[in-house]
Amino acid sequence: MQQEEVDIYIEAAKEGMDHAVEHLQKELLKIRAGKATPDMLSGLTVPYYGSQTPLNQVANVSTSDSRTLVIQPWEKNMIQPIEKAIMEANLGFTPQNDGEVIRINIPALTEDRRKQLVKQAKAAAEESKVGLRGARRDAMEQLKKAVKDGYPEDMGKRMEEEVENMTKSYSAKIDKLVEGKEKDIMTI
Repeated sequence: MQQEEVDIYIEAAKEGMDHAVEHLQKELLKIRAGKATPDMLSGLTVPYYGSQTPLNQVANVSTSDSRTLVIQPWEKNMIQPIEKAIMEANLGFTPQNDGEVIRINIPALTEDRRKQLVKQAKAAAEESKVGLRGARRDAMEQLKKAVKDGYPEDMGKRMEEEVENMTKSYSAKIDKLVEGKEKDIMTI
């Protein structure tokens, strides 16, 4: 068993953990914290010439103030489909159009809604931690197998410690991200 193979196991674990953190960051962007951001509509697709197309590829999404999203379609005939997609996405917004642009007024969050959003953020964090544990488990299994196949046991233990420390470090990153989001959500 070569050191390069063991390094590959460690690198694969690191990539898996990086992916879990990136996924959490994307999920947290979708959770609104009381102020309007174009990210609130990321992931929304609209029918465009027969195929589902991301909203940001058929319109410009921006904010005019902290409570208003403005969607400027590049083609006027896209106003109805965009409006319909927003309603069907059930995001809790009511779009209004003036024939040129679609405006969405973001209502202030109630205390209950804030608590719900914090729970949602924590659930997303837990999902990411499951991803971390999966990457850790895979690396540990491969390291144990490597030791069985002749890799030095003391080196194997050292590598297992490295994976363990990496897992703790990524777990702390996740906690910090959620803590920041929670503060953001609960700030009125």
